[in-house]
Amino acid sequence: MTSRAHRRRDVVRGAVLLLIGGYLLLPLVAMAEFSTRGDFGGRSLDSWTAIIQDPNLVDGIITTLSIAAVTVVGMLVLLVPTITWTYLRAPRLKRPVEFLCLLPIAIPAIVLVVGIVPIYSVLTRATRGNPLVLVFIDIILVLPYAHRAIDAGLRSIDVGTLAEAARSLGAGWPRVMFQVIAPNLRAAILSAAVITVALVLGEFTISSLLNYDTLQVVINLLGKRDSFVAVAVSLAALLFAFVLIFGIAIAAGGGRRHVDESIEEGVA
Repeated sequence: MTSRAHRRRDVVRGAVLLLIGGYLLLPLVAMAEFSTRGDFGGRSLDSWTAIIQDPNLVDGIITTLSIAAVTVVGMLVLLVPTITWTYLRAPRLKRPVEFLCLLPIAIPAIVLVVGIVPIYSVLTRATRGNPLVLVFIDIILVLPYAHRAIDAGLRSIDVGTLAEAARSLGAGWPRVMFQVIAPNLRAAILSAAVITVALVLGEFTISSLLNYDTLQVVINLLGKRDSFVAVAVSLAALLFAFVLIFGIAIAAGGGRRHVDESIEEGVA
């Protein structure tokens, strides 16, 4: 009876995984099939080679990746010290900080744009239209998701004990933050980083309304001109996001193995 129950559970689990896998993979397969259609029913990679041949598309990719990199750095510099400070020095401010970080979810993107247009008109003139100014609004948009990831990482460790131990050994606060707390938040920081990159890669509304040619804006323009290239770029962006997720999983696993090995060496 027990073996039957186990087999039945394995069958149900396999069926569920198959359904979920099909639900996720079928659209990707359809996108690959559509983007490789050639003349007279054949197959062609012209749509994919056009990605690197279109200067506007290449500029959009470089611009978006630059914005993503700077946004990740800005988000980590803003959130990690702030949330750690609330854990160590101001526990009463945890809820207000969380509330402020969650506000962008409740405010529609169009409302955010209307509110920041006066600020961005000044920034655009001062920076001569440099799209990196989108970093400020992207950091605001990613706050709810990055806050959750970093807060979960801090909850999983005894940050107070770690900080007190490091301080008792003579470490300053910068050293405590970068050499003690940050390594223990490796998985949380990587998760927040990939969420930020994914958001920047998919952000369209604000970039379009502020007239910046990011990746999604260029894809939208390409879709009106050449749908095959637009689908190829969209699929490439999705694959890039998947690669990031797997890379983070591998990096986080490597970090946990390193910590376990250090603990075992210390016990030995």
